[in-house]
Amino acid sequence: MLTKKANGAASGPRLSKAFAGVIGGAVDRRTFLKRSGLAAGGVAAASAMSLGRVRKAEAQSSNGSAEIRKSVCTHCSVGCTVLAEVKNGVWVGQEPGWDSPFNLGSHCAKGAAVREHAHGERRLKHPVKLVNGQWERISWDQAINEIGDQMLDIRETSGPDSVYWLGSAKHNNEQSYLIRKFAAYWGTNNIDHQARICHSTTVAGVANTWGYGAMTNSYNDLHNARAIFQIGGNPAEAHPVAMQHMLKAKEENSAPFIVCDPRFTRTAAHASEYVRFRPGTDVALIWGILWHVFENGWEDREYIRQRVYGMDQIRAEVAKWTPEETERVTGVPGSQLHRVARTLANNRPFSIVWCMGSTQHATGNANVRAYCVMGLALGIIGKPGGGANIYRGHDNVQGATDLGVTQDTLPGYYGLATGSWKHWARVWETDYDYLLSRFGSQELMEKAGVPVSRWFDLALESKENIDQPDNLRAMVFWGHAPNSQTRMPDMRRAMSKLDMLVVIDPFPSVTAVMHDRTDGVYLLPATTQFETVGSVTASNRSLQWREKVMDPLFESKVDHEIMYLFAEKFGFADEMFKNIAVEGKEPSVEDITREFNRGMWTIGYTGQSPERLKAHMANQQTFDKTSLRALGGPCDGDYYGLPWPCWGTPEFNHPGSPVLYNAEQAVADGGMGFRARFGVERDGVNLLADGSHNPGSEIEDGYPEFTMAMLKSLGWDSDLTEEEMAAIEHAAAGGDIDAVNWKIDNSGGIQRVAIEHGCAPYGNAKARAVVWNFPDPVPLHREPLYTPRRDLVADYPTHEDRTSMRLPLLFKSIQDQDFSENFPIVLTSGRLVEYEGGGDETRSNPWLAELQQDMFVEINPRDANNRGIRDGDDVWVYGPDNSDDNPVRIKVKALVTERVGNGVAFMPFHFGGHWMGEDLRSKYPKGSDPYVLGESTNTIQTYGYDVVTQMQETKSTLCQIERA
Repeated sequence: MLTKKANGAASGPRLSKAFAGVIGGAVDRRTFLKRSGLAAGGVAAASAMSLGRVRKAEAQSSNGSAEIRKSVCTHCSVGCTVLAEVKNGVWVGQEPGWDSPFNLGSHCAKGAAVREHAHGERRLKHPVKLVNGQWERISWDQAINEIGDQMLDIRETSGPDSVYWLGSAKHNNEQSYLIRKFAAYWGTNNIDHQARICHSTTVAGVANTWGYGAMTNSYNDLHNARAIFQIGGNPAEAHPVAMQHMLKAKEENSAPFIVCDPRFTRTAAHASEYVRFRPGTDVALIWGILWHVFENGWEDREYIRQRVYGMDQIRAEVAKWTPEETERVTGVPGSQLHRVARTLANNRPFSIVWCMGSTQHATGNANVRAYCVMGLALGIIGKPGGGANIYRGHDNVQGATDLGVTQDTLPGYYGLATGSWKHWARVWETDYDYLLSRFGSQELMEKAGVPVSRWFDLALESKENIDQPDNLRAMVFWGHAPNSQTRMPDMRRAMSKLDMLVVIDPFPSVTAVMHDRTDGVYLLPATTQFETVGSVTASNRSLQWREKVMDPLFESKVDHEIMYLFAEKFGFADEMFKNIAVEGKEPSVEDITREFNRGMWTIGYTGQSPERLKAHMANQQTFDKTSLRALGGPCDGDYYGLPWPCWGTPEFNHPGSPVLYNAEQAVADGGMGFRARFGVERDGVNLLADGSHNPGSEIEDGYPEFTMAMLKSLGWDSDLTEEEMAAIEHAAAGGDIDAVNWKIDNSGGIQRVAIEHGCAPYGNAKARAVVWNFPDPVPLHREPLYTPRRDLVADYPTHEDRTSMRLPLLFKSIQDQDFSENFPIVLTSGRLVEYEGGGDETRSNPWLAELQQDMFVEINPRDANNRGIRDGDDVWVYGPDNSDDNPVRIKVKALVTERVGNGVAFMPFHFGGHWMGEDLRSKYPKGSDPYVLGESTNTIQTYGYDVVTQMQETKSTLCQIERA
């Protein structure tokens, strides 16, 4: 909520340092956008301020020459280029990348303010620890030694799994890879990052439908869409620069823009068709649309015959979702869904776009699989202008997931089986038995760890209820904001119970103040991504290389140096970095890139050498702004950022893959079929593609993944070089060489030979509309755990309670309780354009803090009037996990608006620093408190997790709202 400030007084500390004595008064949105080239740290250069629109930076002759360094915005995964103007080592100005195919010379509010993110005066400036309730400055040596000694003691007495290494989507690819490798050498799978709580359901659901868990097309390919189906996302605020690509399709193609959302968002304001549906009913909504598709014969029958398994079972479920039943459950009239279905059928290819409104549900995997099935039924997956396009949040949440910063995979989604560990042991040139010795047992080495969504339960649960030797005793938050997670009261209790809490971040996150400790907390200052180099992966799978803008400020250190210091303390640095050069204490980023290039064959992170990525960044102007293909120049024929899979070695020169599963393009040119991950048949039904193949393929039908045995059967093994054969024999390790497949052949020879014969290394199969290894093989509507519709629970019950990922996982025991009488309002949450993630970085930025100073709840006028609440009032919002002796409530501003329907409320999740009415500003280390503080919606967000991934539920719980 934008609070009008008639007298220029902010509700928090005045942001006077931003323009004190220069412009006077508050900075409104328009003025901010005009002046975003100068931030608080640059007041001395105010005389050079241009008050016009964002300008191109030009070298200045006075006070030394300036140079332009090219980086990537750190605030979402669109991948916008930032041109930093650096003078004498100081970042003095910025502009958007005019040649970037992604942002095309534009920035959103956050992107326009990233210089202040790097130069921010509220950054953590030196290591500190909490002693008797006071923060004391310490040295890096003291911090590493004290933390390391305590962790080694915990490891000795409780095992390596009692320390949790929480990684980050804010790390670049190299740091992400390194922290996953670090956890392996420490000996635990208790590692995770933000994808668990934003898109883990996407990754699991999509990968199990057609092979890879990623966005299929690109923002730019939306230019080719004949219609856009947006559900569970608000790109106008969450991904504003991506919105321009969507609007281009809408205007130039006259593409209908269908927006499905319980809330009338700023994105919905652009819709040609807005569908308001009840929170938590995505599957029912999609089946209601498909009911009309099947009823009218609008499905693509030939596409389904050739490329889809299990659509008949989908038809059987969809037949139950008549217009009347769909309206009963979702609230959407059948006539509107008929119109939506007809529009999609008549405007193919259309693009399906979703974000966290779809994924953050206890039914998240079912939601995304339903969207995928709709795309398969209408034949738009694997088509330019079509596809399933998933907008990711943090700048490298796609890359961090790809690089294995999760509790159930190694880099490249290799899993945790013995063969996967042996593959990476070969890449790392580490003896497998040494890695095994680092873990508590082989069982723990191959067992998925605890997801970050549940880390605090690992500390709170009784030891007999957890599937590892001991409870959690030490927690490391490495670039992660705890207020982005639900059940914060439980998290606070866990923080207080730990032996030690460590935060590694450029800014002290809410972790620094939300606990109730007086000691045992360490804050270590990491740099921003503008103080280092490395690659970062955008939502569309393109990799971009960041240049270093400036040297680390204050006493901060780059994350990969901190990893090295801990590895050195723990005694495995020499083993871990044997193939990575270390200068001083800082590992070579380029060596790290080359190491993961040598191992990530599964998803094609093997062709993107540092040299190729740097060439792309240097020649952005040569890439077409729709196809992303270089038209001449040094990168001729490549797709921008070499979107994975970029098959083979860098020398193989594969151009990258702009559209996943495009069977109308040669494999050597970026095409492929669906991945053959699930066998060749199921119950006698063929799982391989039927008569569909890529141009130039010498196998003109479906085929399984390539192995050495398959090469021999085709007579193609003679195409392998002697060096490639030697690598394949090494991978066989004295076993059956015929069993060596394309994923563990570190020479890339099997991939190369398959592609030279026109085939995809991973095979050519059908997509699975039915995922038989999931609890719900066909996606089902299940009522939210906290539902106001008790009349639907019997018809659409949740799952039975179970154990998963080392912990109990509750469903039915919660849904059986009726909270709706005392908590009748459905509570959902989402993003604002001004802030990102937990908000610590952006609320510490004076440019952005001016724009949004109050945490708020959106409430419908009818609900407000029934409670005597007026717009702008202070209100208490209560969660259902509430009792007289344990009140769970937050105090926020009321924003009375019809953006939310009757019986629904909305809150953003970027705020922190208040706790149930108490201001915690005094608990921050001096000078590092964010300008804007506020209550966290996740203080009152409740239990609820996806049955497959344990994604948290944030979009459909219950609350009560009262005037304060």
